[in-house]
Amino acid sequence: MKKLFAIVAMMGMFTFGATQVYAQDAVEAAPADTVQSTEDAVAAEAPAEVEAPAEAPAEVVEAAETAGVHKALKTKFIEGGAEFMALVAVAMVIGLAFCVERIIYLSMAKVDAKKLMEAVAEALSKNDVEGAKTICRNTAGPVAAICYQGLLRIDEGLETVERSVVSYGSLQSSELEKGCSWITLFIAMAPSLGFLGTVIGMVMSFDEIQQKGDISPTIVAGGMKVALITTIYGIIVALVLQVFYNFILTKIESIVADMEDSSITLLDILTKYNLKK
Repeated sequence: MKKLFAIVAMMGMFTFGATQVYAQDAVEAAPADTVQSTEDAVAAEAPAEVEAPAEAPAEVVEAAETAGVHKALKTKFIEGGAEFMALVAVAMVIGLAFCVERIIYLSMAKVDAKKLMEAVAEALSKNDVEGAKTICRNTAGPVAAICYQGLLRIDEGLETVERSVVSYGSLQSSELEKGCSWITLFIAMAPSLGFLGTVIGMVMSFDEIQQKGDISPTIVAGGMKVALITTIYGIIVALVLQVFYNFILTKIESIVADMEDSSITLLDILTKYNLKK
């Protein structure tokens, strides 16, 4: 689209330039009276032909604004100083790495619990305990793992199965939350590093004022700007990580709800299976 607009603009400029050259040559070659009449005609028709310049396409304007924002962020990041801005950047990279790892793990752990329990119920209705175990063993995720642990103790009574399911469910819940404490750590560290950079920047500004013996607004404004940039980026990093963290918590709550629902369903299925026996 951008290339198309550029080609159209170049063609328009070329056409307009060719028209001007052609008109100039015609004026120079024509007699004086013809030139005068031609100029009068052009002057009379000019207002009708001249149009207001067209506005830039929305895509071009949006691309220019996006490039401007990226350039401004990059410039401010450099102005903040390498010492503390690098620490903020490292906190963001490591925090995002933990977030991505958890999102991938939770996405793989999420299964269709209702479909899984229907398959287990169908296998047990045929007295095929090994088939039900195979279904759970071949299905990824904590829901299938809990059901498999319960099926392993199917001959030991419902109370034993229930204790096993509850115990293994707690273990699986802790596995789902593994690494989340590191994300919260970097959420807290990012603005703290920014505040630390701000305080140190202010101290450096006052040191410079003391050395020069001048409280010029230029000296104060420059130091304060560099100091506050670190706080801005620290808050931005914390906000980004917080969004990912809340998304992760939502997925964990959904999986835990499936685990609890599947555990109750499994006990109901095993109760019916024992009654048939």
